[in-house]
Amino acid sequence: MKNRLFILLTFLTLPLGRVGVGFLSASNIECVGIATQLINGNDTLFVFKDEIHLRSTSGDVDWYTTDGTLVASSTDEIYPDEGGYYTVYSGVQSAPVYVFLYSEPANLSLTLLPDCEATTLTLSGDTKPYVYTRKDGSTGRCKRECSIDYNALAWNTEEWVDSAARMVGTLQEGNYILPALYGSTPVRLCFDMDLRQRLGLDSACMETFLQETDVRAVKMELTSLVTTRGTEGEKSNERNRPTSQDLITGSEYSGPLEVAFYSNPTPAVLYYKWSIYKGADLIVTRNDRDIRYTFSEPGSYRVVCAVNNQYCSSDSSDVTVSISESYLAVPNVFTPNGDGKNDEFRVAYRSLKEFHCWIYNRWGHLVYEFTDPAKGWDGNIGGRPAAEGAYYYVIRALGTDAARNAKYIGLKASYKKKKAAADESVMGIYQLSGDINLIRGKKK
Repeated sequence: MKNRLFILLTFLTLPLGRVGVGFLSASNIECVGIATQLINGNDTLFVFKDEIHLRSTSGDVDWYTTDGTLVASSTDEIYPDEGGYYTVYSGVQSAPVYVFLYSEPANLSLTLLPDCEATTLTLSGDTKPYVYTRKDGSTGRCKRECSIDYNALAWNTEEWVDSAARMVGTLQEGNYILPALYGSTPVRLCFDMDLRQRLGLDSACMETFLQETDVRAVKMELTSLVTTRGTEGEKSNERNRPTSQDLITGSEYSGPLEVAFYSNPTPAVLYYKWSIYKGADLIVTRNDRDIRYTFSEPGSYRVVCAVNNQYCSSDSSDVTVSISESYLAVPNVFTPNGDGKNDEFRVAYRSLKEFHCWIYNRWGHLVYEFTDPAKGWDGNIGGRPAAEGAYYYVIRALGTDAARNAKYIGLKASYKKKKAAADESVMGIYQLSGDINLIRGKKK
């Protein structure tokens, strides 16, 4: 018997199975040379890199093809053609094995058809599955593996970014359905990845490219930004207003509230349609990429944006904005002693569109006035500390929920609680007056 070189191999099972190191074998048949093992159901396949070479671990045996043809007698090894083989030793038949010489698929080509909901990748050519005939005459077919890599745009809370994506399947002529692609990307198909690695072969891939001009699918990510004014301290006496520029999450805010809405479209978007609803009523439509809108009147609003091109369309999720009713409350004491607590006479308010406050001393002289409810009186007159004691304030204000033709009643200040008023003409009208006590005390 001539000398033989046995090469130590790692073998692969498909689907995933046991991996080991040693001669590849099934029943009493093992491979000699560079080969890898595939498991297809109950069938064992050997794929060789250069030459098909089988050896019997039982010594000299008779070798048969799976159709019953004797190919060699009383020998422990053969160099057969591709196909299925089994051995007979002392009248006992071994389980068959199916052997192939590795060869690449032929004449493969890729084409892409992008659409609104999915992208179709079509593979043409001879994919060369491993086809064999079993002892019972049935046909076995073991498909080859492949992977498809591409970039899918993903939203990362601030912008669209490339996100590597992979689909793993079997190599077969026909269509692969990918998700809708929203931007240009190379589409790369590789086949026999593990098999080629185990045979010591370089990777085998082919590529096509989705051009930006071919992208059809569109998508957008609606974000919104509240515009606030002043510093935290200046608006600390305003109730239910965002404390910073922030995304709207459906919370109830005070008005008027200016909000910037951004569509954040993917590259193929050409047209925009913004719709703002108050309740069930459509009140605003716009066609800009991004918009600003001021919510002045109380109520629940719904904002939605639709984007499209000549092929596809997509609607955003809704953004809900709730604007609360107006509110105004006045304290009756403040302590401007510099301790950082209640140092200014300030009102608590919400959703005011007009405000004016006058402060008088006990002799009826005007000592201070202001028109910004976010501000207040620091207890100074002409830059000098005012005397302790009672002062008199008069306030007139209109809430955003006041009627458009709302007017103050008479020349003197009078106050009606709006919730107690049956006449809608006084909704949101505030006419207040009363004493405010200035107490300095001692700074702690």
